[in-house]
Amino acid sequence: MTAPDESSEGVPDRAGSSEGVPRSTTGGPRRRPVLAVVVVVILAVDAILLAWTEMAWLTVRTEATGFPLPLSALVAAVTTPLLVLAADAAMPRSAALFAPLGTWTLTIVGAGLWSPAGAGVLPPDWRAILLLAAGVLPALVVGMRRPGRYDPLPPAPGPVRHGPGDG
Repeated sequence: MTAPDESSEGVPDRAGSSEGVPRSTTGGPRRRPVLAVVVVVILAVDAILLAWTEMAWLTVRTEATGFPLPLSALVAAVTTPLLVLAADAAMPRSAALFAPLGTWTLTIVGAGLWSPAGAGVLPPDWRAILLLAAGVLPALVVGMRRPGRYDPLPPAPGPVRHGPGDG
């Protein structure tokens, strides 16, 4: 009777080791955990509620002069990127991070411009454009600049070729 080769334990390339070997080799598509999908849906609903709240508070004016005070644009500039980051944390490396931004934007454009009674709830001036830009632009920047979002392709195998100017 021979003793088992203890030098192969924990080494993926040795016989007798089970590290690095996948449990299932079915090759089927990866399924997203249900909890991650539920989190992204909740974030999308939160984006809709935030959009309605921001549109409602967009008409705030100062008491003394009556000048518009669009603080809800500042709230949108902070909350929509946070929703995008949260969706990316729930489902990394997927397009799910744009679900809250898409629902927020559709709510602002849809409810802001149209309603059953005629004009929407957005004021017809610069505040509506400011709210839309303050919500969409920072969230797009955060969503597109996530580290590791688009990993570069590995270099092609083969000899390294130097150009005429390379030394």
